[in-house]
Amino acid sequence: MDVYEAVASRRSVRGFTDQPVPDDVLERVLTAAAMAPSGSNIQPWRIYVLTGERLTQLKKAAVERVAAGDPWDSREFAMYPESLKSPYTERRSEFGKERYNALGIDREDWGARQRAAIGNWNCFGATTALFCYIDRDLGRPQWADVGMYLQTVMLLLRAEGLHSCPQMAWSQVRKSVAEIVSPPADLILFCGMSIGYEDSAVDYVRIGRAPLQETVTFVRH
Repeated sequence: MDVYEAVASRRSVRGFTDQPVPDDVLERVLTAAAMAPSGSNIQPWRIYVLTGERLTQLKKAAVERVAAGDPWDSREFAMYPESLKSPYTERRSEFGKERYNALGIDREDWGARQRAAIGNWNCFGATTALFCYIDRDLGRPQWADVGMYLQTVMLLLRAEGLHSCPQMAWSQVRKSVAEIVSPPADLILFCGMSIGYEDSAVDYVRIGRAPLQETVTFVRH
């Protein structure tokens, strides 16, 4: 699979089979992903990979917690600005509309939306989950480095015939994750990522992107 194909086929998969991901594949992907760029090569990502019984324990704890209506853990970072301006607010709104329409859920049906969201805590059936932390003392450029690292991981997974789903939703149950992985106190949980083999029986909608001229300006002369 070439890079263009990997980019075009990468998407947030929300339905995985129960086929385990081989350890050597995970190690190969994460070894190669370490070549992702970072300012002054400080490599600010701290990664925990869960499989097997430990992941099963986390899924069970998170699903039971959310199903019981326990309050979310407060995020240690702002996911969006308090006032999200145009065109970002429209893009976010359109994503929600397409996502819930594909599931046959009315946008105003909060109960159904919550039930659909519970799939996050089961990793959508995936047998592997990655959790990405960053040191709380680092700044915006290092958060950008983490984003480049995660994209590199996802593209390498496609090269291995695997799919993924990055999930910042895990930061809302960060204490449950911490009970399993025991991160140092100076780390913040940025996101989780479900990893595995796609369940082709699960329907999905491909979310579009803004046209090139909306986001790119060529200054040629």
